Amino acid sequence: MKKILALVLAAMMLMSMCSFAAAEAPEGYPEVIEGLDFGGQTIYLYDWWSNDDENHSARNAEPDDDEAALYAYRDWLEETYNCKLVEKALSDWAGNPQALAEMVMNGDNSVLCLVALASDFVGTPLANDLFMPWTIDLSKDKWVAADLEMMTKDGKVYGVHAGKEPRSCLYFNKRVLEEAGINWEEIYDHQANGTWTWDVWKTYLDKVQKDVDNDGIIDVWGLTGSGDELANALVFSNNATYFDWEDGKLVNATTRQECMDALQFRKDLGDNYMAPQPEGSNWDWFKAYFKQNPVGFYIGQTWEAYNPTSEMDDMEDDWGCVMVPMGPNATTLVAMACDNIYGIPNVYDEETSLKLQQIYDLYTDPTPGADPDAAITSKYVKCSDERAVDETYAMMMEDEHICVNRTYLLGSTNDILGSSLLWGVLQSNTVAEALESAAPFWQDKLDVFNGVKTQEQVDAENAAEAEAAAAEEAAEESTGD
Repeated sequence: MKKILALVLAAMMLMSMCSFAAAEAPEGYPEVIEGLDFGGQTIYLYDWWSNDDENHSARNAEPDDDEAALYAYRDWLEETYNCKLVEKALSDWAGNPQALAEMVMNGDNSVLCLVALASDFVGTPLANDLFMPWTIDLSKDKWVAADLEMMTKDGKVYGVHAGKEPRSCLYFNKRVLEEAGINWEEIYDHQANGTWTWDVWKTYLDKVQKDVDNDGIIDVWGLTGSGDELANALVFSNNATYFDWEDGKLVNATTRQECMDALQFRKDLGDNYMAPQPEGSNWDWFKAYFKQNPVGFYIGQTWEAYNPTSEMDDMEDDWGCVMVPMGPNATTLVAMACDNIYGIPNVYDEETSLKLQQIYDLYTDPTPGADPDAAITSKYVKCSDERAVDETYAMMMEDEHICVNRTYLLGSTNDILGSSLLWGVLQSNTVAEALESAAPFWQDKLDVFNGVKTQEQVDAENAAEAEAAAAEEAAEESTGD
């Protein structure tokens, strides 16, 4: 009997030791969350670009040090919390919002998941409570503060993005600037010293742009790029916004002076410094134009040149890059956030939601043992200009230089600002006239988002107004006859 008792006690001690060992995280790993156990379930991190790799078969067979550290960390997460973590496409880019809506409408909690949406589509889920609120601590630096602000409603956060992904920026052609007698290092100095402003930029545009042979035709233009990108970048760089919160409602903020000033500067740059679109060219003609023609500056986004496969790979001239300069109403350089947002479908109880938040928080933490500066230093693969990486890109990843774009609460830039403002309306009218013409369209969108009207009510009212206008026009024509 004593022998049996001794064996039982030994077994209990061994189990206790195993349990204790399992609760011990490797050095540098996050502390184990007691009680977090998924019972072997799979947790899907739904996006629109990933393959279902539940068995990790797509992992690099010969990983580098950082990849090996990532694989080891994710294996530890799965083992420690008794789960599988799988990145998988739910639908396509435009289909995820509908898939989320159907999941919530049907109360489908048959799988554990988070759902990613592009920024363009987050407004409807936020307005209609399709995501659950986050209750964990979101003060870590990895969470983009501007995204948290955009996804906040009634003091609660309903979606997150981990990792900084800079967007709008201003490229310059070093050779073209040098030929204009400009020391391009000065531009970086202005950025570093806080003196990189619209007015300073304009002095460089004046120096670059020239009619070389005095035939009345500009041979070297100051600027090229997307006019839409330029308008948005200038609005945010002047501490302005298209839409803002006021008394708990999203409102039209375009008639505020700082926004009108930014749009006026966009018109001035377009009229005086932007290369004209070649006849018969595609909408994105400016991408090739900057690489193949003498032009000083290019308004664009970081992915166009910094990423491993970039559109500027075949550019012969060296390029530099700075943030968009500050307008007179700004106190710091900023670029808007345009990130994919992850949320928890509103189909779970609070305990399950908390568990999903906790595991996603762990999943998105910086990889223990990997290069903590990899997000910045990796940009040297495509950029030999140290200041474009160490100063510009690094600055753009700091929260104080990232601003929220609330246009996305109403829809995409194209849907909300395109035909209503940016696609010719702004260029062919005064700023005040352009904003006045767009206001009714925006108000309809705002009324639906704010819950003042349903989309059906808006559609019915617009149909009635169109019918009345047609009847009035017909009556005038009849009277004229």
